[in-house]
Amino acid sequence: MGVVRVVDVRLDYAVPEAGLAEYISLFYLFEADVPVFEDTERADYAQIRFRLNDRPAEYRFPDGIVQQPTDTHLRGATTGPVHVRAEGPVRMFGAGITPAGWAALIGTDASGMINRVVDATELFGDRLGGPRARLAAAACVAEMASIADPLLRELIGDSDGGSLGFVQAVDSWLASSISPELDDLVAVTGLSRRQVERKCNALYGTPPKLLARKYRALRAAVALASGETNLGDVIECGFYDQSHLIREIKQFTGLTPRQIEADPPLLSRLTTTQRLALGGQVGPLIRDT
Repeated sequence: MGVVRVVDVRLDYAVPEAGLAEYISLFYLFEADVPVFEDTERADYAQIRFRLNDRPAEYRFPDGIVQQPTDTHLRGATTGPVHVRAEGPVRMFGAGITPAGWAALIGTDASGMINRVVDATELFGDRLGGPRARLAAAACVAEMASIADPLLRELIGDSDGGSLGFVQAVDSWLASSISPELDDLVAVTGLSRRQVERKCNALYGTPPKLLARKYRALRAAVALASGETNLGDVIECGFYDQSHLIREIKQFTGLTPRQIEADPPLLSRLTTTQRLALGGQVGPLIRDT
């Protein structure tokens, strides 16, 4: 668990306990004591979010579609930058949903929810009302995580549809190389190329080649933001040239490498700093992207 504060904006993270971490990436509490909060989120996992201040908000997705989220909503995995705007003060608790978590919680094809948001009560009914009220009364992210943990365990149940082994193989493949080869994933899963692509679409929402591009770009963006490398070194990490690097990073983050290095937006700074601070508490696909 940790806290990052910038002026009147605060981001707290908590790591799920054993048994839930395969399905939930992180818990987080975001608070902004401002008249209006407006920024851009980079491509990420699916999310379940509890808006605790009942203020108007909207998402603008990479394809230009604008949606207004309900107080408790599910946002599918995203393939590019999502512009967010909310009237303040903002107080929101959320949890990242891994691909295995998607299979266990939702069970539908994830590609049908890419870059979209739905009312979570349509999926889970009135089971969310009581926990949302307790979350609103909670004082910190640790207390909120203790409320969300049993709720999510109940919703997940005892079956993920057999997805966990495949997700672990894909995540290991993504973490194994800057530009992993699809044939390696096919070999380790023992499935055909078509089966691998179909399962990735169903669980991650996108085909494996796009996943590899997404995580390569996010990894490069975090490396630049952390100051641990420079633009020249990043270009050599699987990119053809500087133009290719700029296009890829901008497609998945909405920012150019120069923006990331020189003047990253607030949300980007908070997210990158906090995830890196988690260190070995989380896997590389969470920490380094």
